[in-house]
Amino acid sequence: MPADDWWKNGIVYQVYPRSFQDSDGDGIGDLPGICRRLDYLVDLGVDAVWISPIYPSPMADFGYDISDYCAIDPRFGSLADFDVLMEQAKARGLKLILDFVPNHSSDQHPWFIESRRSRADPKRDWYLWRDPAPDGSPPNNWLSNFGGPAWTLDVPTGQYYCHSFLPQQPDLNWRNPQVRAAMYDAMRFWLRRGVDGFRIDVLYHLIKDDQFRDNPANPHFVAGGDAAHRLLPLYTTDRPEVQEIAREMRRVADAFSDAASSRVLIGELYLPLARLMAYYGSDGQGLLQGVQLPFNFQLIGADWQAAALDRIVRAYEAALPPGAAPNWVIGNHDKPRIASRVGALHARLAAMLLLSLRGTPTLYYGDELGMTDALIPPEEVQDPFEKNVPGKGLGRDPQRTPMQWCGDERHAGFTQGTPWLRLGDEWATCNVEVERNAPSSMLNLYRRLIALRRREPALHEGRYEALEAGESVLAYARVAGERRLLVALNFSDSAVVLPPGLVADGARVLVSTHDAMPDAAQPPRTLRPGEGVVIA
Repeated sequence: MPADDWWKNGIVYQVYPRSFQDSDGDGIGDLPGICRRLDYLVDLGVDAVWISPIYPSPMADFGYDISDYCAIDPRFGSLADFDVLMEQAKARGLKLILDFVPNHSSDQHPWFIESRRSRADPKRDWYLWRDPAPDGSPPNNWLSNFGGPAWTLDVPTGQYYCHSFLPQQPDLNWRNPQVRAAMYDAMRFWLRRGVDGFRIDVLYHLIKDDQFRDNPANPHFVAGGDAAHRLLPLYTTDRPEVQEIAREMRRVADAFSDAASSRVLIGELYLPLARLMAYYGSDGQGLLQGVQLPFNFQLIGADWQAAALDRIVRAYEAALPPGAAPNWVIGNHDKPRIASRVGALHARLAAMLLLSLRGTPTLYYGDELGMTDALIPPEEVQDPFEKNVPGKGLGRDPQRTPMQWCGDERHAGFTQGTPWLRLGDEWATCNVEVERNAPSSMLNLYRRLIALRRREPALHEGRYEALEAGESVLAYARVAGERRLLVALNFSDSAVVLPPGLVADGARVLVSTHDAMPDAAQPPRTLRPGEGVVIA
């Protein structure tokens, strides 16, 4: 098998470790808990497990504020536990991808503690320090993504430091070669332990304007919206120099690739399509030197209609540089769950869409069950985003609730203690144990779709062909050699007859979102309301 096939043709499953499985009763998921559930992931059929941050952290932002890049937070276990997880994952044929958070550290990281000691400290230039404006205010108008200015005054030294997120998350200075070297060494530490790649947090944030110019006003900002969006982040994100960093990270990862398996870099990039494509690092001659998978989040914020989705897929396919591998995502730890965004019926359509489009799909834990966003009472809110900007509905706790394993154990089998975050209300019926035994469940739909994707080259490596099927149906073909599969998704609330000629004589439904066992004798020419089918 070519070295890249595992990430080009496989399926990535995101685990939010705090919420996946607790093994010691403290209410927080951990590495031994993930290890305990590896067989579930194998049974589901995924190829790689991406684990959100597990490094030592004060947990101001639940692990995205790192105090040591080369260790494991005791809440999650130890390096020995990590090595066991790695060994057990490899034994089952699963790849392991870690989150890498290079834009900022914790303010408790030794580097920042040294940096703030004095203006003359050797680590001072490892972070972004600036003198106040003449009136003592912040150096410029840059905003934090979590509310308020992106600058905090350090009174003892009389300067401000920059933080794109919380004040407890000071931004590293990626213009400093020593910072780059230290972060690349951290990557090598985990690559030597056997990890198969990294998902790189907010990659597009890494370089800020060297002149520290004010960001311009956002002409599309609506009063009452998230104040972090009132400025265009022209000088704080997607600076040209980030491309050089992406190429350097790729060289670090490539040094650990071999003929059997390449290491993959996945970039978190909330950018317009044209800018997203730049992170593949194309040299114009077919050589791609950037991250292999710039995350494609378009389905998360899409208008959930056939015509809109059709435009998104066609435009994305057309924009890809030669040789670039596409990828698709419908959920993650920062955005509302797909079942809450589009409803239970259309979440089944989303599953078929995700797993039948060309490119690497990423699943968010629990979406395969149809988990929805939980209602978190104000007094139980954990997310600093919601605490900093209350009342805006920006909190991410609702989509981070514990995985629902069964309906007959305390806390759905997640923990024997008190869970760090309450479970969703539907846990007694929406869980692995119940759905595994229900042929028409969301879990079994995912299992059927994944199994079909694995055995059909047309789905995991075939080309994509857009088709016309009317305004309420999204239709496309996946083709490999002589094998041609038709995918048709009905986004309307009415039955739809597929156009003549779209379905070949003698065709049959391989998978339907509505039926556990499609009727092989029924001609697949009419789609029921909200039904999706894969037809051969």
